[in-house]
Amino acid sequence: MRYFIKLAYNGTNYHGWQIQPNAPSVQETMNKAFSVILNSEISLMGAGRTDTGVHAREMYAHFDLGKPFDIPNTMHKLNSFLPKDIVIYDIFPVADEAHTRFDAAKRTYEYHINTFKDAFLQEQSWYFHQKLDLDLMNEAAKTLLNHTDFQCFSKVNTDVNTFNCEIFEAHWMQESEKIIFTISANRFLRNMVRSIVGTLINIGLHKITLDDFELIIKSKSREKAGFSVPAHGLYLTKIEYDFEKIRQLNN
Repeated sequence: MRYFIKLAYNGTNYHGWQIQPNAPSVQETMNKAFSVILNSEISLMGAGRTDTGVHAREMYAHFDLGKPFDIPNTMHKLNSFLPKDIVIYDIFPVADEAHTRFDAAKRTYEYHINTFKDAFLQEQSWYFHQKLDLDLMNEAAKTLLNHTDFQCFSKVNTDVNTFNCEIFEAHWMQESEKIIFTISANRFLRNMVRSIVGTLINIGLHKITLDDFELIIKSKSREKAGFSVPAHGLYLTKIEYDFEKIRQLNN
């Protein structure tokens, strides 16, 4: 039987989701917890990677288990066993071929900037005090929807077959002294959101123009794009699936 897990984590103490040779990861921490609680060797497959220090308010992973178990009781045990910065929200059975990574239709990220120095946001939001032209940044963000090739925002030497992504929304908003960038797409390249944010900040500082932004995208060159903002301001906030399809159990 295959099961989906809905979870969240604060990424401050982890070197991303994926297992690393000599550093703690969310995947490794969860594998150990599930293996202990379920008394079976469990290997989780996540919906995607997050980099060191990146947070996830909504993440999915799946695993296979050949025996039934009490889901509510297991969730309680897991949340007691896991560190305080990882929480399990739900576990539910799905079709045998359902896959958290390949069946994800849409992913949404937020990048959080605080415009004042806050001792309680040091690892949850990026402090940036310079004045930004949000109207101009939103104009630039709209142009992302007109493109599909985002190689210029991808980490170099990455192992992907295509740099094409379909972006559904991209916009900035200000809430009091916090600025939040929201972006949704069918998939994201490594470091893509953080380099988009860095480039849009250069727009907001009037260091580059809207025409420059278009040329950067068309150049496909990471060197021409802006800096990569710090990881601790980035959140994976939502992953969308056709749950009716993936919950349909095989006969």
